[in-house]
Amino acid sequence: MANIDAPFGFRQVGGLGSRPTSNGTSQYKIASGQTAAIYAGDVVALAGSGGLKVEGGTTVTAGHVGPSETDAARNVGIFNGCLYDDPTTNKPTFQNYWPGDLNAAANAFVYDNPDDLFEVQTTGTHTQAVVGQACDMTYLAGTAINNGRSRESLTGTASASGMFAVLRLSEDPSNSDVSTANSNWIVRFNDTQHVYNGIAL
Repeated sequence: MANIDAPFGFRQVGGLGSRPTSNGTSQYKIASGQTAAIYAGDVVALAGSGGLKVEGGTTVTAGHVGPSETDAARNVGIFNGCLYDDPTTNKPTFQNYWPGDLNAAANAFVYDNPDDLFEVQTTGTHTQAVVGQACDMTYLAGTAINNGRSRESLTGTASASGMFAVLRLSEDPSNSDVSTANSNWIVRFNDTQHVYNGIAL
Protein backbone atom coordinates (compact mmCIF):
# COMPACT_ATOMS: atom_id res chain seq x y z
CA MET A 1 0.00 0.00 0.00
CA ALA A 2 1.32 3.45 -0.89
CA ASN A 3 2.58 5.59 1.97
CA ILE A 4 0.75 8.78 2.90
CA ASP A 5 2.62 11.82 1.55
CA ALA A 6 2.32 14.21 4.51
CA PRO A 7 5.69 15.48 5.82
CA PHE A 8 5.57 16.74 9.41
CA GLY A 9 9.17 17.68 10.14
CA PHE A 10 11.07 15.91 12.91
CA ARG A 11 8.94 14.49 15.73
CA GLN A 12 10.72 13.51 18.95
CA VAL A 13 10.01 9.88 19.88
CA GLY A 14 12.53 9.06 22.60
CA GLY A 15 16.23 8.66 23.23
CA LEU A 16 19.09 6.46 22.08
CA GLY A 17 19.47 3.13 23.86
CA SER A 18 17.45 1.98 26.86
CA ARG A 19 18.05 5.03 29.02
CA PRO A 20 14.94 6.89 30.23
CA THR A 21 14.14 10.15 28.46
CA SER A 22 12.17 13.09 29.80
CA ASN A 23 11.25 14.38 26.34
CA GLY A 24 12.42 17.69 27.74
CA THR A 25 13.44 20.82 25.87
CA SER A 26 15.88 23.65 26.53
CA GLN A 27 15.20 27.36 26.08
CA TYR A 28 17.02 29.55 23.55
CA LYS A 29 16.52 33.11 22.40
CA ILE A 30 15.39 33.47 18.81
CA ALA A 31 18.02 35.45 16.93
CA SER A 32 17.36 39.13 16.38
CA GLY A 33 16.33 39.68 12.79
CA GLN A 34 15.05 36.11 12.31
CA THR A 35 12.35 37.08 9.81
CA ALA A 36 11.75 33.58 8.45
CA ALA A 37 9.05 31.64 10.26
CA ILE A 38 10.11 28.62 12.34
CA TYR A 39 7.70 25.72 12.73
CA ALA A 40 7.40 22.89 15.24
CA GLY A 41 9.60 20.10 13.91
CA ASP A 42 12.05 22.38 12.06
CA VAL A 43 15.82 21.91 12.40
CA VAL A 44 17.28 24.99 14.09
CA ALA A 45 20.86 26.23 14.32
CA LEU A 46 22.80 28.67 16.48
CA ALA A 47 23.61 31.98 14.85
CA GLY A 48 26.78 33.90 15.64
CA SER A 49 24.80 35.91 18.21
CA GLY A 50 23.91 32.73 20.09
CA GLY A 51 20.25 33.01 19.09
CA LEU A 52 18.31 30.57 16.93
CA LYS A 53 17.83 30.53 13.18
CA VAL A 54 15.92 28.06 11.07
CA GLU A 55 18.29 25.70 9.24
CA GLY A 56 17.71 25.77 5.52
CA GLY A 57 15.35 28.76 5.65
CA THR A 58 15.72 32.12 3.95
CA THR A 59 18.13 33.44 6.57
CA VAL A 60 20.46 30.44 6.63
CA THR A 61 22.16 28.80 3.68
CA ALA A 62 20.29 25.64 2.71
CA GLY A 63 21.98 22.37 3.58
CA HIS A 64 23.71 21.17 6.71
CA VAL A 65 26.35 23.08 8.63
CA GLY A 66 28.80 21.08 10.72
CA PRO A 67 30.28 22.41 13.99
CA SER A 68 33.80 22.06 12.59
CA GLU A 69 33.04 24.49 9.78
CA THR A 70 33.62 28.25 10.00
CA ASP A 71 30.01 29.17 9.29
CA ALA A 72 28.35 30.82 12.30
CA ALA A 73 25.24 28.63 12.06
CA ARG A 74 25.41 25.30 13.91
CA ASN A 75 22.72 22.66 14.24
CA VAL A 76 21.42 22.59 17.80
CA GLY A 77 18.18 20.61 17.64
CA ILE A 78 14.49 20.57 16.74
CA PHE A 79 12.15 23.51 17.36
CA ASN A 80 9.13 22.82 19.58
CA GLY A 81 7.33 26.13 19.95
CA CYS A 82 8.07 29.52 21.49
CA LEU A 83 6.87 32.04 24.07
CA TYR A 84 6.77 35.79 23.45
CA ASP A 85 4.88 38.94 24.45
CA ASP A 86 2.45 39.62 21.64
CA PRO A 87 2.99 43.25 20.54
CA THR A 88 -0.73 43.61 19.76
CA THR A 89 -2.25 42.21 22.96
CA ASN A 90 0.77 42.80 25.24
CA LYS A 91 0.12 39.33 26.66
CA PRO A 92 2.47 36.32 26.96
CA THR A 93 1.70 34.05 24.01
CA PHE A 94 2.74 30.46 23.31
CA GLN A 95 2.75 29.30 19.69
CA ASN A 96 3.87 26.10 18.01
CA TYR A 97 5.60 28.32 15.45
CA TRP A 98 7.50 31.61 15.31
CA PRO A 99 5.69 33.90 12.83
CA GLY A 100 8.92 35.65 11.89
CA ASP A 101 7.38 39.05 11.31
CA LEU A 102 6.96 40.15 14.92
CA ASN A 103 8.97 42.84 16.63
CA ALA A 104 9.21 40.91 19.88
CA ALA A 105 11.78 39.00 21.91
CA ALA A 106 11.01 35.28 22.03
CA ASN A 107 12.13 32.20 23.96
CA ALA A 108 12.19 29.04 21.86
CA PHE A 109 11.89 25.49 23.19
CA VAL A 110 14.25 23.05 21.51
CA TYR A 111 14.90 19.31 21.67
CA ASP A 112 18.68 19.72 21.88
CA ASN A 113 19.93 16.42 23.29
CA PRO A 114 22.28 14.91 20.67
CA ASP A 115 20.91 11.45 21.54
CA ASP A 116 17.25 12.34 20.96
CA LEU A 117 15.46 10.20 18.37
CA PHE A 118 13.06 11.63 15.81
CA GLU A 119 10.51 10.25 13.38
CA VAL A 120 10.59 11.84 9.93
CA GLN A 121 9.22 11.16 6.46
CA THR A 122 11.54 10.70 3.50
CA THR A 123 11.00 12.39 0.14
CA GLY A 124 12.27 9.39 -1.83
CA THR A 125 12.34 5.62 -1.53
CA HIS A 126 14.54 3.98 1.09
CA THR A 127 14.95 0.25 1.63
CA GLN A 128 16.15 -1.39 4.83
CA ALA A 129 19.70 -0.93 3.52
CA VAL A 130 19.59 2.75 4.52
CA VAL A 131 19.87 1.79 8.21
CA GLY A 132 23.31 2.77 9.48
CA GLN A 133 23.74 5.40 6.78
CA ALA A 134 23.01 9.14 6.92
CA CYS A 135 20.75 11.53 5.02
CA ASP A 136 20.36 15.28 4.79
CA MET A 137 17.24 17.30 5.52
CA THR A 138 15.02 18.71 2.78
CA TYR A 139 13.70 22.14 3.72
CA LEU A 140 10.12 23.10 2.94
CA ALA A 141 8.47 25.95 4.84
CA GLY A 142 5.75 24.84 7.22
CA THR A 143 2.31 26.33 7.58
CA ALA A 144 0.30 27.93 10.36
CA ILE A 145 -2.81 26.15 9.07
CA ASN A 146 -1.64 22.72 10.26
CA ASN A 147 -1.16 23.78 13.90
CA GLY A 148 2.18 25.35 13.03
CA ARG A 149 3.84 22.07 11.98
CA SER A 150 7.00 21.79 9.92
CA ARG A 151 7.05 20.23 6.46
CA GLU A 152 10.72 19.30 6.47
CA SER A 153 11.64 15.77 5.46
CA LEU A 154 14.57 13.42 4.90
CA THR A 155 16.26 13.30 1.51
CA GLY A 156 15.96 10.17 -0.58
CA THR A 157 19.74 9.93 -1.00
CA ALA A 158 22.04 8.45 1.65
CA SER A 159 25.61 9.61 2.35
CA ALA A 160 28.19 9.16 5.07
CA SER A 161 28.20 12.87 5.98
CA GLY A 162 24.46 13.56 6.04
CA MET A 163 22.80 15.53 8.81
CA PHE A 164 20.88 12.58 10.30
CA ALA A 165 21.87 8.97 10.99
CA VAL A 166 19.12 6.48 10.12
CA LEU A 167 18.39 3.93 12.85
CA ARG A 168 15.29 2.00 11.80
CA LEU A 169 12.00 2.04 9.94
CA SER A 170 9.06 3.63 11.76
CA GLU A 171 6.30 1.36 13.03
CA ASP A 172 3.63 3.65 11.57
CA PRO A 173 1.52 1.19 9.51
CA SER A 174 0.48 3.97 7.12
CA ASN A 175 4.07 4.88 6.22
CA SER A 176 6.20 1.73 6.45
CA ASP A 177 6.16 0.49 2.85
CA VAL A 178 9.82 0.51 1.75
CA SER A 179 8.90 -0.27 -1.85
CA THR A 180 7.57 3.23 -2.45
CA ALA A 181 8.34 6.86 -1.53
CA ASN A 182 7.39 8.73 1.66
CA SER A 183 8.11 6.06 4.25
CA ASN A 184 8.79 7.19 7.83
CA TRP A 185 12.10 6.52 9.60
CA ILE A 186 13.63 6.92 13.05
CA VAL A 187 16.77 9.06 13.02
CA ARG A 188 19.15 11.00 15.25
CA PHE A 189 21.59 13.81 14.53
CA ASN A 190 24.82 12.57 12.96
CA ASP A 191 27.65 13.09 15.46
CA THR A 192 29.41 15.59 13.20
CA GLN A 193 26.22 17.58 12.62
CA HIS A 194 25.23 18.63 16.16
CA VAL A 195 26.91 21.52 17.91
CA TYR A 196 27.11 19.77 21.30
CA ASN A 197 29.10 16.94 19.76
CA GLY A 198 31.60 19.39 18.33
CA ILE A 199 32.50 21.83 21.13
CA ALA A 200 33.94 21.48 24.61
CA LEU A 201 31.40 22.30 27.33
